[in-house]
Amino acid sequence: MIPVMLMGALVYGIKYTVPEYVCSLLVAGGVSLFALSKTSSKTISKLAHPNAPLGYGLCFLNLAFDGFTNATQDSITARYPKTNAWNMMMGMNLWGTIYNLVFMFGWPGAIGYDAVQFCQKHPEAAWDIFLYCLCGAVGQNFIFLTISRFGSLTNTTITTTRKFVSIVVSSLLSGNPLSEKQWTSVVMVFSGLSYQIYLKWKRAQRMPKKRRST
Repeated sequence: MIPVMLMGALVYGIKYTVPEYVCSLLVAGGVSLFALSKTSSKTISKLAHPNAPLGYGLCFLNLAFDGFTNATQDSITARYPKTNAWNMMMGMNLWGTIYNLVFMFGWPGAIGYDAVQFCQKHPEAAWDIFLYCLCGAVGQNFIFLTISRFGSLTNTTITTTRKFVSIVVSSLLSGNPLSEKQWTSVVMVFSGLSYQIYLKWKRAQRMPKKRRST
């Protein structure tokens, strides 16, 4: 959520309100606190050396590109109102297919040739690949519909919250009690979400008054 807002503000000049920044910080901070408190110190020490700089660098690049992509989608929607969810979905998948074909088959011995040989040896894998692609296509419809109607920040909030809730529910169902820090992170996340819902409800209440005045 934070990279989406930063890229939107820095690259495209999108203006967010202070309460929107507060909501994003609460949700992102709660998720981060929960993840850090759930990871053991031994695991952190193993991951920190010698891969910490590379790991944090790749994570930073991933978040930066993700934020830039979401901000660009918001900019396209604002500049070209006739652009719908399936236009953006087709454009993303078209260029993604081109890039993947170059990466997988662009030179002799590329990874794509090994994948084709694997499918030839195990034709039953083709059905699993087809089902995976079909599920991805159905899921992308909901993602791009959310982006086109409510914006990328709302979509990022939904996906982040979904992952967080799934982690919390899995921890409770597996019989692992949450610590005080983890419960604090749960309160932070749902406080940010509740505040965000309240702000949108308040904004929706003001809309009819503006329309009547005009």
